[in-house]
Amino acid sequence: MDQLNLSEAEWRKRLTPAQYHVLREAGTERAFAGALTDNKADGTYCCAACHLDLFDSADKYDSGSGWPSFSQPISPDRVSDHTDTSHGMTRTETRCARCDSHMGHVFPDGPPPTGLRYCMNSIALEFRARK
Repeated sequence: MDQLNLSEAEWRKRLTPAQYHVLREAGTERAFAGALTDNKADGTYCCAACHLDLFDSADKYDSGSGWPSFSQPISPDRVSDHTDTSHGMTRTETRCARCDSHMGHVFPDGPPPTGLRYCMNSIALEFRARK
């Protein structure tokens, strides 16, 4: 997959200020505030910055966390994981593999079969309904 490398000025033109804060500055939207948190439609969730398909609705579940949660990405090569030691915690940050945008975090407390909870910021995702 081709990498997408833009300058910060180009990202600022492409994204809303709220998207820029989450995607490029590793911000977090408020729990239960995102437009996609309760979305139950059939389709694909892609990166809001570069439009790479990241998660399938078949793997989305209600974690009760207030953010869209998935048991796995469409393919492991679509996301990259990084150690995040901000805010006095050690967590695993999830980024888009194409554009290196912050999506959210992955936790080992999800449902079978993976046991993972990819807890993503709704504003970092775009939903495409399946036709």
